[in-house]
Amino acid sequence: MIPGTLFVVGPTGSGKSAVALEIARKFDAEIINGDAFQIYRGLEILSAQPSAEEMKLVPHHLYGFLDPAEEFDAARYAHLANARIMEVLHRGKRPLVVGGSGLYIKALTHGLAELPPVDSELRSRLVAMPMEEARTKLLELDPAAAAHLNLQNPRHVQRALEICLLTGQPASELKKSWQEAEIQPCGVLLDLPRDLLYQRIEARTVHMFEQGVVREIQALGSPGLTARKALGLREILSGTPPSEIIPEIQRATRHYAKRQLTWFRREKHFLPVSSHEEAFESLAALFAQPATG
Repeated sequence: MIPGTLFVVGPTGSGKSAVALEIARKFDAEIINGDAFQIYRGLEILSAQPSAEEMKLVPHHLYGFLDPAEEFDAARYAHLANARIMEVLHRGKRPLVVGGSGLYIKALTHGLAELPPVDSELRSRLVAMPMEEARTKLLELDPAAAAHLNLQNPRHVQRALEICLLTGQPASELKKSWQEAEIQPCGVLLDLPRDLLYQRIEARTVHMFEQGVVREIQALGSPGLTARKALGLREILSGTPPSEIIPEIQRATRHYAKRQLTWFRREKHFLPVSSHEEAFESLAALFAQPATG
């Protein structure tokens, strides 16, 4: 990790953007996106990107810059985000990375093994592969995967298998390199009380539809495999009435938030906080430290 970088991480719906905006305004920081779907143009409502008015208050980077048909991954994200971080530091400002995509955040804090470019044809084949076949193939190539991977999650299995096939090396070797890293990133994990988090998720889902998320997705065109993983996109594309899919999206979002928390709670470098007020106080203390610390 580049020294001087601070983080606000946590599950979807926890209010990371609001906390980041408040702290960035107070300490003249610049915000860098750490969310895998807020990078896309045309997903402003669905991915809950900061509004145009909020982006005018402090500089924001890596929001809404990519065509939704394009594939994207953690290695490409780390390359772009590190470049923005260096630019911010060279201006004498502090970079504040905000997001809930665990792999993208970890690509910044620990780095990633050098991987070949994304092979869209291979990725399409893996997505189409039956889960049981994909699991069997992964465990053949990487027997240690069962110890650190959720083998019931198709996306995790597909990605690990993709890494094995692209590199000729077990994906678990990447995990090992992370565990051995001595980097000590700074930041907070927004870990709100569960009832409050779920209330926020349910309210935000309803608000998306009030803002016109259905029209947004209908105008999207043909999203690529990465963008198609955005929560709610598949349900909205199905054409099912909002009254039926809102509860489905709310449920899927709650499950996703639980997975995010499981990931980030293992990252001991981030200080867990249970409220926005506590997050602000902790971040203020971190901003008081030298940028080279």
